[in-house]
Amino acid sequence: MRPLFLGVYTEVYATAARTDPFASPDRFAEGLDHWTARPGWSCGIGNDGDQPVGYAYGAPLPPGSRWWGGLLIQVPADVTAETGTRSYALSELMVRAPWRKTGLARRLHDTLLTHRPEQCATLLVDQAHPKVHALYQPWGWTTLGDLRPRLDDAPIFRAMLLVLPLEAGKTGR
Repeated sequence: MRPLFLGVYTEVYATAARTDPFASPDRFAEGLDHWTARPGWSCGIGNDGDQPVGYAYGAPLPPGSRWWGGLLIQVPADVTAETGTRSYALSELMVRAPWRKTGLARRLHDTLLTHRPEQCATLLVDQAHPKVHALYQPWGWTTLGDLRPRLDDAPIFRAMLLVLPLEAGKTGR
């Protein structure tokens, strides 16, 4: 599946990768290898015939996770205390351009998260993408605060949370 993920990523982020080292396909490949090796990693893939058109993946955050290490606001310790079963990190959700605005992103999101046993899900949205940030809000996501991952060239992200489990009608489905 690695070639599928890299191919879609390279297409979706072609413009950004030309000027942003954080968006390079090589950098993504490193992150992909990290995520797919995590216990509990799961994914959903959208296809149109035999053509991959998008995907979503993530994994539970382990105890002592570094996910929250770059949080730029103070929050109560229980908000970020990971147990290995408390939070599911939605690492990637992307859809190729011809299939955007078709509801595919929402279907991938819901397929991945509906049956998760964790208490909540979390994701990071680059501050430079306010439309993406706004997309998640009607789906039930709330913004916790800004976060800069402790990674070279990382931008500032909006850390978002979603209460799980998803229930029919609860997130506008």
